[in-house]
Amino acid sequence: MSNPVPLDEPVIQLDQFLKVMNFVATGGQAKAMIQGGFVEVNGETETRRKKKLRHGDIVTFEGETVEVEFNEDAD
Repeated sequence: MSNPVPLDEPVIQLDQFLKVMNFVATGGQAKAMIQGGFVEVNGETETRRKKKLRHGDIVTFEGETVEVEFNEDAD
């Protein structure tokens, strides 16, 4: 697993997370990958693109696994 990725917000939607991580270039690509069953959250296939990710969640996409981590001053 790669190092945790610090984010500034306390919650981020799965489709936005894929874009922030540069896993996809557009929201349309994120939607297609998520709804196509290509993304896992905490070891389970996730097909909801608006799924809210929180600190400590583990996202896997195309063989890369990343832990969601928020900056300490995020509300």
